[in-house]
Amino acid sequence: MCGIIGYVGKKRAAPIILECLKRLEYRGYDSAGIATINGGKLFLKKDKGFINDVILHTDLPSLPGQIGIGHTRWATHGVPSMRNAHPHTSCDEKIAVIHNGIIENYLDLKNDLLEKGHKFKSETDTEVFAHLIEENFKKKKNFESAVSDSLKKIHGAFAFVVLNADEPDKIIVARNNAPLIIGLGDGENFVASDIPAFLSETRRAVILENGEYAVIAKESAVVKEIKSSRVVKKQIQNIKWSAEAAEKGGYEYFALKEINEIPRATEDTLAALPEIEKIAHKVKKFMRNPRFRYPQTKFAVKKIIFVAAGTSYHAALIGKYLFENLCKIQCEAVLASEFSWSLANIVDKNTLIIAISQSGETADTLLALEDAKLRGAKVLAISNVIGSSITREADFNVHTNAGPEIAVIATKTFVTQLIVLYALAFYLAGKNPAPLKKIPALQAKTLSLITNIIKETAEKIKSAKDIYFLGRGISYPLILEGALKLKEISYIHAEGMPAGELKHGTLSLIEENVPVIFSLTPESHEKTISNMQEVKARSGFIIAITNEKDTSVKEHANIAIKVPEVENPLMYPLLQILPLQLLAYYTTVARGLSPDKPRHLAKSVTVE
Repeated sequence: MCGIIGYVGKKRAAPIILECLKRLEYRGYDSAGIATINGGKLFLKKDKGFINDVILHTDLPSLPGQIGIGHTRWATHGVPSMRNAHPHTSCDEKIAVIHNGIIENYLDLKNDLLEKGHKFKSETDTEVFAHLIEENFKKKKNFESAVSDSLKKIHGAFAFVVLNADEPDKIIVARNNAPLIIGLGDGENFVASDIPAFLSETRRAVILENGEYAVIAKESAVVKEIKSSRVVKKQIQNIKWSAEAAEKGGYEYFALKEINEIPRATEDTLAALPEIEKIAHKVKKFMRNPRFRYPQTKFAVKKIIFVAAGTSYHAALIGKYLFENLCKIQCEAVLASEFSWSLANIVDKNTLIIAISQSGETADTLLALEDAKLRGAKVLAISNVIGSSITREADFNVHTNAGPEIAVIATKTFVTQLIVLYALAFYLAGKNPAPLKKIPALQAKTLSLITNIIKETAEKIKSAKDIYFLGRGISYPLILEGALKLKEISYIHAEGMPAGELKHGTLSLIEENVPVIFSLTPESHEKTISNMQEVKARSGFIIAITNEKDTSVKEHANIAIKVPEVENPLMYPLLQILPLQLLAYYTTVARGLSPDKPRHLAKSVTVE
């Protein structure tokens, strides 16, 4: 995943592109670069490193011209280096290309181009496209035709943005299985891989579909099909997010800002309860098939399969617990990357797929969804991005109203995914979701109760080499997410597992002062306490996350972190996730690391 921005208008392009790139740095920060056109000549500066470092080395804002493209990279083909940084250029240095995705047939194309005399400067697959356009431009002397012909030879996922010094009034862009959005301004237009990039300039957006390209000038943006070059009429969307919502707002890091925004994000998602109820009714209608009616539930279905990746997979696991407990219906939760190897074989027209993705562009989830649809399944998508690829493929959509999330780690988007799953489970079970309306206030109370003890705990565990997370029942997927958050940003090895599995191997790793974090709920309390005793007997350092009325845990734990009580024990993940997220955050800061930009990771994985 990489950050892409293009600008054409009346102002100097480089400073605008630079500010947009800073808003996209969460998508990649191995290297950065900008190319502009001025006086019929291409200007380019790029280097390895964070954007601020690249500015110091190259003076990016000094590039001249009112049209340009910029890129911040998350390395796929080729190590992070200046020569592998984007933009990449043609042999004649007139065509510049930036790219997010993977060109699967790049070696075949490269070998053909080498035979024709092209010289390559980088190890990337992206550079192939610049030379391919150059080769086609020689034949037709028409920029759009050269790009269109080149696109037809590309196999794989891509979002391309291209400049040509010989036609300096336009940018040509294209997408296939990688996000690309056009921002429409007044006498200026933008293109970006994510909406926050241009949100301070315009809220009017056009979302490109797979298999489309666009020719963008300062007064126009014409979208066409790649296959036929037929013009496509596009709907303009008005983005409701404010530009301020994508800024830090006084916090040192976006990660902490976004954790503290969880009560508000939960409220915003709960505001969509009427819409979620409508979706639940539509799903019930689809499920009414007497052949597959289960006697213990009011609706019928053969199977429900949750499909997701990363953090969203942990939300899916919690969804499985909820649907099975509240709706009394059997479910499966599967990692999207494994779907086609296993559960795809049992998908049919009586299957409901619930696809969960923060960005709506997760490559593995998209492929699983497409595979399921080919087999006749219905798809319900849960995503935070309206108009994303997954939402366009789905039969039913629920939007999580988390607002923009900039930190690479998913925090408020995870919680809002859970809110949607809880609401759906309540409605499908014929229950009133009113208890959910109390959650935002309880989340705010949780944040005020735990912050100081979390900071103290972070200081105690910041030097640990290994940390183990244990829970039972619905706490199990919760602690998987807690372990993921910690290792993502602190780089401490963290492992989550069911508490009942402790004796089946992992107990051999527990020794003096090894931190072990337990999630306790009233239903699993007694058995989890027994596991804590096993760790205590081996001198492990025990951190217990429980509710504020739990007085017995004190004698078993070195540190007890308490959240308010909830009406239904199944709802504790909506509160207990907050100490887990904050612990990851403060441990990372205590180790002198950035919680916003973990090494080697990107916000969404848009390639397999």
